[in-house]
This record gives sequence, C-alpha cells and structure tokens, in this order.
Amino acid sequence: MNNNDRYAFPSARLLIFAKAPVPGQVKTRLAGRLGPRGAAELYKKLLRRTLAMAAAARLCPLELWGAPDARHGFFIACQRDYGVRLRRQSSGDLGRRIHHALTRTVNQGHPAVVIGGDCASLGGAELRDAFRQLAAGSDVLLGPAADGGYVLIGLNRPAPTLFQNIAWGTPTVLEATRRRLRRAGLNWAELPIGWDVDTPADLQRLRRIQTRSAAPK
Repeated sequence: MNNNDRYAFPSARLLIFAKAPVPGQVKTRLAGRLGPRGAAELYKKLLRRTLAMAAAARLCPLELWGAPDARHGFFIACQRDYGVRLRRQSSGDLGRRIHHALTRTVNQGHPAVVIGGDCASLGGAELRDAFRQLAAGSDVLLGPAADGGYVLIGLNRPAPTLFQNIAWGTPTVLEATRRRLRRAGLNWAELPIGWDVDTPADLQRLRRIQTRSAAPK
C-alpha cells in the first residue's frame, strides 16, 4: 500500500510553526504566573497536544517548522514520536517566515496550511474543514483568532502580499489580511473563531476546558 493512502489529503501539507522551548523565550506573558520554566513546559505540552491531534487525524503529511532551527532536542523527540518532518523557519518577521514556508510548499505542488503549535482551539474537525475548503478551490483559508489575528492560514497558490507590512501581534492583523485579499481579488473561506494560549486569561480558559473534559460523564 502506498504510504499516502492513509491520508485524506495526501497531496496537502500541514506546517506546524514552533519555537524552541527555551525558558524565558516562549510564552513570556505567562512567565509571571508559571515562571519561565513552567511557561516553557506548558508550551511543550501544547505542542505535543497539537502534534498528537494532527497525527491522529491522518489528513496529510506533517511538517514541524522550528525556530531558530530544527535541531533542538525537543524537536528531535517530536520527530521520533509523531513522524513529522523537521524544517527550519527562515529569518525575518512572522510574515516573512510564514510566506517562505507556504510559498516553498505550494510551489512544490502541495496545498498547505500553517498553524501554531499552541492553538488549543484547533482540532481534527477544524483542520479537516480547512483542507476541504482548499480542495474545493478556495485560494486562501483563514482561521480567525479572538485576539484579532488568525490561528490558521492555508494557500493553494502563492500570495506574497498577504504577509508584507503587517503589524504582527496586534488586533489589526486579520482585518488587514482581509483587505489584502479583497485587493488581490482572491477568494477565501474562513473557519469559526479560535484562540491561542498566550495570556493568563487564556490559561484559565484552557484549564476550565481541561477540567470539564476530565470530569466523569
């Protein structure tokens, strides 16, 4: 049996962006509550949860794009545990890095979706919907975030203007991206609003969900 036969969208690729989990360099807004090491441990748990979910969904081959490179021991362990291919993020701001990863992948003939490793709201159903939308012909697929950014973006073809001169990390990212899409004449679809675990309020929300999930049914 061809190895790709186990995937629902074998020609597509899911690109998972992650930083090396170095204390003091990840989830810094949570370090006041969890401490630098605690925040880094949370980041690792979130990334493992994302990788396990994506692997179990069997939608397409997975790629873990690491920063500053893919050589950190934690990334190597993730490659072993989840069968992901390791890639190195390019230099530059977030837009340049996403553009590089998507363009490289799409130019190789693969519709591609980028997500962060820490998006607690994304599950297999949302990812499946994203790849369905791309397979149905959408140029771009967006997963809006509650903070005004997005938790997911997918492309069928290169769209460099979506990533240039964007104020990353601000509440204007999503609306600025929509304006670029309109100006470029691209058709796009959107998923329901999602959220990342970035702030103490996000952490409380995550813990409430985990408590409900663990409660006896």
